[in-house]
Order: sequence, then C-alpha cells, then structure tokens
Amino acid sequence: MSDSSLPTAAYFCPLDGSRAGITAPGWCCPVCKGPWDLDTGATRPVGLGSLSGRVNSLWRYEEALPLSGPAVSLGEGRTPLVPLTERVSAKLDFLMPTLSFKDRGAVMLAELARRLSPERVVADSSGNAGTAVAAYCARAGLPCTVYVPEGTSPKKTEQIRAHGARLVTVPGGREATASAARAAADTPGTFYASHVFNPFFLHGTKTYVYEIWEDLGGTLPDAIAVPVGNGTLLLGAALATSELLAHGLIDRRPALIAVQAEAVSPLAAAFRAGDDELSAAPAPARSTLAEGIAIPRPPRARQILAAVRESGGTFLTVTEDQIRSAQRDLAARGFFVETTGVACWAAVGAETDRSVVVPLCGAGLKTGLAPGAP
Repeated sequence: MSDSSLPTAAYFCPLDGSRAGITAPGWCCPVCKGPWDLDTGATRPVGLGSLSGRVNSLWRYEEALPLSGPAVSLGEGRTPLVPLTERVSAKLDFLMPTLSFKDRGAVMLAELARRLSPERVVADSSGNAGTAVAAYCARAGLPCTVYVPEGTSPKKTEQIRAHGARLVTVPGGREATASAARAAADTPGTFYASHVFNPFFLHGTKTYVYEIWEDLGGTLPDAIAVPVGNGTLLLGAALATSELLAHGLIDRRPALIAVQAEAVSPLAAAFRAGDDELSAAPAPARSTLAEGIAIPRPPRARQILAAVRESGGTFLTVTEDQIRSAQRDLAARGFFVETTGVACWAAVGAETDRSVVVPLCGAGLKTGLAPGAP
C-alpha cells in the first residue's frame, strides 16, 4: 500500500460489529459476509457561510468526506436544481461527467484505490456504476475490469470499453454478475470497487443532499425521492441528513420516498409487510425498463428499510407504462432521461402537498427512448 494519505477511518460491520482497517484485503465482513459501513470518527460540520470560493465540485464539502485532496476528480457534483412544478424540483445528475449520479461514489472508490495501489480494480454493474468506475480508473491510471449482465444497454457497454476497461458479460441477471465479480475480487492484489459493499461509495452519494441543502440556503425539502435498487443513493441521502441533523444544520429530517419498478420491487413488498428484511422467497423478478434498479436481493436491504422508516418515508412502485409516460413527459419539458432515472418523476410528479426533490439520475442517451406508448 503506497500512499501515506490514507484515511484514518475504519470499516465496521453494522450487523455483528466486526472491524477492519482500510488496507485490509477483505471486501466484506469476514463473519457475516455482509457489506461494510465506515467509522470516520468525529466529523466537523460544513459551514454554509464557508462554501463561497471553494472548488465547484462535490469536494467542496471536505469536512464531511473521508478523503481529501483528490487526484482523480473530473469535476463531479454541483448539478443544477430545477423546478418542474410548484412543489417538485429535479436535480440534474445526468449532467455528471459520465452522465449519471454514480460518479459521486465512483470518484471515492477510484481515489481510494489510487492510494492503495492495487494490481487491478474489479467492479460489477448493470451499467452506470460500471461506466463511472471505468472512467475514474482511467483517470487514475488503474487497470479495470467491469462485469455486466447480458442484456445491458449496448450504449453503456460501449462507454465502459471507451474508457479502456475490460468488459466481461455474464450470462444471467444481476446476481450472477455480482457473484462473478466477487469471485474475481478474492484474487490477491485486487481492489473490489463495489458500489454496494464499499461504504466509501455512500460517502460520495451523500453529497447529493449536501448540494440540495446548500442550494436551498441551508434547508431541505419536505421529502427526497430516490430510485432504489441497491439503495446507494438512498443510503447516502440518509447519511447526509443524519450528519446535518447531528450538527444542528437542519432542524428536521426529510421523508425519504423510495421508488421501485413494480416488476422488481422486493423492498417495497417487505416494507408494506412490516418486515425488517427481505422475504426468504421474494416474488420472481420480471423484466423492466428500469434496469438500473432491477435488483432482486440488495445486500443492504435491512439498512434501506430502516432508513426509510426512520425518516418517516415510504416506498412507491411504478409500472412500465408509467415509466414510458414519465420519460416522454420529461423529454417534452426539455430533459431526456434514461428509463431508470425517470422512476421518481413517475411516482411523485403529481405531488402537491409538500416540497419534493427528485433525481434525474442518468442521461437518456444511455438507454434511448423506451419503445411503445402508454
């Protein structure tokens, strides 16, 4: 491990309390095999008045981040917040360098990997996380292999290859892809840039909420809607709201509205049943236009369900026709967004009783216009 600027934070398991240093080779808890969380120790508040003149990227919130002084930044973050209706605003995260919000977390993983100097980086993705990791590894000069499921959008796989990453297409769905990547991640000298298992990713996605807080003058909306598959944006949002509340920078926690495609909605089913975790035998997943959130068994399911409940939020599901309609509606308003990225607008676009922010997570060029009309 080559870089002396490694963070002092440590990994810990939220289920059994196991701990490991940042330089430890294991990518998951050795006891329960679950995802790590990150113990950053005491954090400093981000002063709203101190932000003027800082770098115009997510790295401006340096007090809240586990890494500082990045060498791999592409200028990610600080995306516009634009009103869609009187009560609903959209955050345009499809304007990121690789055209999706995943850049927020990928830059953290690539920066950490750069400091650890592994022989190789491995990632798995349904598309957007893979393109982001590939781009930031290219920036860092790190060899990268990205595993994707068969059927991944050709436009996303082309983007992965364009950044110089090796692409491995795995027969089957998202779970088979993750299994293949994790087997490769166990090879010595490998850094597993997992947007699910590595908590540095969540500390990148939390900047989404810090930006909303800054743009709204030190407040947050009544609710924040996020599309949920593996839950990385939702858990980042929960992390940010907890930090802002703990530092007295907000006086209430906004409700988190988690949105899933009706065709693949294991978390919504568990939430409605009052369960703390997924059913041992969830309903079979069906095909959906929202490929980025088509995750049958998210490893952080327990954390996602708890975060939504603690915020006073809820789960909503959207049909394929609603996704098609929402994509066309946003395009008519000037925003061409990929099919996964329109799910929240499909779910809360008619909201009139409270202020809500929705993310437009990925550019429409990544998937094209959904076929058919509702």
